[in-house]
Amino acid sequence: MQYIVLDMEWNQPWPGSRAAQQILPVEIHGEIIQIGAVRLLENGTVADEFQVLVRPKYYKKLNSRVSKLTGLRDARLREEGLPFPEALARFRQWIGGECIFLTWGFDDITVLEDNILLHDGEPDWITQWYNAQMIFNAQTGCGSSQKSLSSAMELVGIEPSRPAHDALGDAYHTALICSRLDLKRGIAEYAQALRSHTDGFHGTPPEGCIGRSVFRGYEDKAKAISAMTELKSHCPQCGAPMPNGAWISQEGRRYMTMAECPEHGRYLIRIRLQKETDGTMRVSRLIYEGASDAAAKFDELAARRKPVRRRRRKTTTEKNQ
Repeated sequence: MQYIVLDMEWNQPWPGSRAAQQILPVEIHGEIIQIGAVRLLENGTVADEFQVLVRPKYYKKLNSRVSKLTGLRDARLREEGLPFPEALARFRQWIGGECIFLTWGFDDITVLEDNILLHDGEPDWITQWYNAQMIFNAQTGCGSSQKSLSSAMELVGIEPSRPAHDALGDAYHTALICSRLDLKRGIAEYAQALRSHTDGFHGTPPEGCIGRSVFRGYEDKAKAISAMTELKSHCPQCGAPMPNGAWISQEGRRYMTMAECPEHGRYLIRIRLQKETDGTMRVSRLIYEGASDAAAKFDELAARRKPVRRRRRKTTTEKNQ
């Protein structure tokens, strides 16, 4: 089985812009503007490469921060970029058959699936993928916190030879790291690596977070969200029940709502959904103080929230989030 080490760059509209307010056929967390990939053979050999620029259809003007980070410009994407369906077709042709996807982080595959659905495709051909960060942490003794790609390269003595925040450059450097890992063993032990990842959380609690918990075994996304909606929140100070409000969606399968205690005020509830190796969903649930920056972000999103038409999304099998 071949490994395809994948990295992508995507654009997001500036909050409050006209692009951010448009209603899309499918909710997405970013529109892909570059796909980069490296083929890694079973023996650890870094083989051929693939890259393509994608001409955005919905978020046509690059966010200035994205442009600064990636070095990409609107004019180049207009001139050299392919429509997403054509870019994806070329990517799949290059892959050539069954593969295991490896990414540095949890978000790339989610964004890829979002974009496939946006263009009326089905991501059911993405059947196996793993976050190489988890395998790296498990096999290098680096603990449970997420490592940036540059930090991981430094830890194993890899000098950067490609530009950072370039899809192919980051995919190539990720492939070099993966070539030094025991991928077969890492995949076999992946479930344990995820559990060791601070039980689904990334290191120390975020600022303003006063409680964390994990729930497992949900059949799918809908059942997980339904369970979190029915779960009673209780005031961290007095234990009184607090009804939850409506969920607001964020990128990366994250959702948040506000609960309120009559005596001690409001508390923000945030959840993140991730798929386990057995296909079930895991939910990481965090509680924030009502005066936290996270709560302020909720207020901002709630103030400009509009109904969004969503197309029902089919789940894929054996992928891990």
